[in-house]
Amino acid sequence: MARPHSAAEPRVSERAGHTERTEYGARQRDRVSFEALATVDSGDDRDPLGLLESQAGTRLPELVPVRYGRMASSPFAFFRGAALVMADDLARTPSTGLHTQLCGDAHLSNFGLFATPERRLAFDVNDFDETYPGPFEWDVKRLVASLAVAGRDNGFKTKHRHRIVRACSAEYRETITYQAGLGELPVWYAHIEAAREMAELREVLDASTRKRVAKTIDKAWGRDSAHALSKLTTTDAEGRPRIVSMPPLIVPVEELFTHADADQVHRTMTKRLVAYRATLQPDRGFLLDRFDYVHAARKVVGVGSVGTRCWIVLLRGAGGDPLFLQAKEAQPSVLARYLDGPSYTNQAERVVTGQRLMQAASDIFLGWQQGPDADGVPRDFYIRQLRDGKGSAEIETMSPDLMALYGRLCARVLAQAHARGGDRFALAGYLGSGDDFDEAMAAFAEDYAEQSARDHAALLRAISDGRIIAAPVSE
Repeated sequence: MARPHSAAEPRVSERAGHTERTEYGARQRDRVSFEALATVDSGDDRDPLGLLESQAGTRLPELVPVRYGRMASSPFAFFRGAALVMADDLARTPSTGLHTQLCGDAHLSNFGLFATPERRLAFDVNDFDETYPGPFEWDVKRLVASLAVAGRDNGFKTKHRHRIVRACSAEYRETITYQAGLGELPVWYAHIEAAREMAELREVLDASTRKRVAKTIDKAWGRDSAHALSKLTTTDAEGRPRIVSMPPLIVPVEELFTHADADQVHRTMTKRLVAYRATLQPDRGFLLDRFDYVHAARKVVGVGSVGTRCWIVLLRGAGGDPLFLQAKEAQPSVLARYLDGPSYTNQAERVVTGQRLMQAASDIFLGWQQGPDADGVPRDFYIRQLRDGKGSAEIETMSPDLMALYGRLCARVLAQAHARGGDRFALAGYLGSGDDFDEAMAAFAEDYAEQSARDHAALLRAISDGRIIAAPVSE
């Protein structure tokens, strides 16, 4: 098992002054240069398809072909599903040893809009399945590589991709430097409000782009449990709402199990909700008590997550108002096999803890639960609202200018999260004030995008040869 090499000198104490911690970070730059960070390992022992196939053993076998089908649809889709492949690659390259709480899968599509408890629309990291402590640059490299891959998919010229990645890297570096100059509470509260950011960008966006961004924000506000009820349910003969069947993407409990087993699953779901309630703040548990369980279905989500167990659960308040929760299986982070970090008895708790650390504001119903699944195997699930102002950008329709702006937004919230979860002074010391880091990330991103394209082509050949079975793409 590969481990990141170039281990750092013993870390400076978190109680040390900011000058000592900044100097410590600068010394790491002497040990691991920016040029070293730009390297991409393409050794003959790489086995990207073998790594992907190794994940199938813990997933629902009937959904694994759906995962491969989605990954095969484009190089960017492949990249989204290949977090384990990139973790393996990063573990083969020099590491700064400057650790923070990582998202673990910080590609472009894992950032987006969501409603805060204060009913404001925020922009932040929104996927934490792979969160784990590790070298800060692993998240940055995942982000800049996704820009390069998406840029290639969109037909951008090399010079445009280079400019986009440089802008992203510079935004990350400058935000870390800015955060290092703030006090602890301002760092903790730092976040991006979508409406305010839209106002600030108004002068640099053309009219059509402004209209498109405003439409995305408006659409996000409309995505809530009531909207999900209208889209995902029907009414049975007794007037009860029931989640519609759209196999294999959405399959109600009754279609997955015999009648007797389905009744047992419904009872199990109710018990899971009781256990999950204990992980919520008392006031939010009190709110959850106002809803009763109605129905549940298995749902396919994402690209890399396809095949893991995911349920959507419909609850209803006394007045008939709906609450849709999503219970998503949490397996060990793909980073855990490559990093010397903490072990967890509950992977869902790992996800929730990482999310609460990285996000400035989180879903009020974010919690976790552990227990035997329908097959009797103990599994960990983290739970949150299915939809609460959630919105995402359409990467494939972006122009180079818009992708550059979007990449900068992603970099800023990632840096804010890293400043909360790591040593911002040491990070600022390492990154420095020049643009050498930006150039290094641009070189890495382009080389890794090329390697990822070769991996995607290998997947297509494996599907053509019959080694891997892929289902037609479905959304």
